[in-house]
Amino acid sequence: MPRLMGVDIPGRKRVGYALRYIHGVGPARARAVVASCKVDATKHADDLTPEEVRQITAFIQEHYRVEGDLRREVSQNIRRLISTGSYRGQRHRRGLPVRGQRTRTNARTRKGGKKTVSAVRDKAVRSAIKSSTPPTT
Repeated sequence: MPRLMGVDIPGRKRVGYALRYIHGVGPARARAVVASCKVDATKHADDLTPEEVRQITAFIQEHYRVEGDLRREVSQNIRRLISTGSYRGQRHRRGLPVRGQRTRTNARTRKGGKKTVSAVRDKAVRSAIKSSTPPTT
């Protein structure tokens, strides 16, 4: 398992696929890195020489913002949106979808699990709830 940019990339996968385990490197960027470093795309990550690993790491550090720096930049952008009070910032603060998706149905990833809001129909459960709550005065 070679280590690039502080991430253990899977050694049994080809280099183009293994590089995607680095946050900020997707399919197109992985292909660009492999092509510019002149590494064989069919080579597995375990078969990379230390020189190739250094070359890939140097190229990624020089040309792209990845891992911690990218995560920090994204979180700062979200904090800026929240602090300015923009519409997108309000959606982030409330934990709702930011990019215009519907929320009447779906949106469970952002909203979390269902929260049922309804009357309790069972008399036994209703009486148990009444007896557990303190009387209001």
